[in-house]
Order: sequence, then structure tokens, then C-alpha cells
Amino acid sequence: MKLGQIAVNVEIVERAVAFYKNVIGLPLLFETNGLAFFECEGTRLLLSRPETEEFNHPSSVLYFQVKDLNGEVTRMKEAGATFIDEPHMVAKIGEVETWMAFFKDTEGNTHALMSEI
Repeated sequence: MKLGQIAVNVEIVERAVAFYKNVIGLPLLFETNGLAFFECEGTRLLLSRPETEEFNHPSSVLYFQVKDLNGEVTRMKEAGATFIDEPHMVAKIGEVETWMAFFKDTEGNTHALMSEI
């Protein structure tokens, strides 16, 4: 599987955007609804405030990009993965829909499968 996106929690989005854009030198793709997306040579970096207390920690959530989201969810469930939700659309940018399904690893970390349609 290709790694599609990495989320990094930030306290102040505007300050973080300036750092990642101007200090690190990453190309800013777009900002929307308190989210900032950067290009990292084929992998997106998402900067945002934690959505819920569950995500309020210093580690990253890994988003694994797949072509067949439902098929991969089924396969991973059969292999023993615990999903915390069902595949659902999280964003629509232009004509592209982004769908995700979140799961826990064996250490209690939350990660996701993602598919863009």
C-alpha cells in the first residue's frame, strides 16, 4: 500500500502553515476549514488542530491510500483489524471525493485507509 497522507496535530494552524511553508519549504496545496495540506513528494501532509480529544496527542495518523476502499476494509477485517467506523466521505474538492475508514493498530494507534474517487 502507498502512504497517502500524514496528519500532524498543531495548536495554531496559521503559525504552523507559515513554518512548514516558509521554514521547511514545503509547497502548500490548499487550505480549507482549518486544514492545511502540503505536498511531500507524493504524500500529503495535513496540519490541523485535533478533531476530538481522542486525536489530541503528539503522534501522527497514517492514511494508507488504496484503490478499493470497501474491498480493503473487508480484507483487513477478515485479517483481524478493528475498524472504528465504516467507509465514509470526508471531503469533496471539485469533482473528487475523499473517502476514509479509520482503524486501530495493535498498539491502540488510529490510522486510516483512504480512497479518492
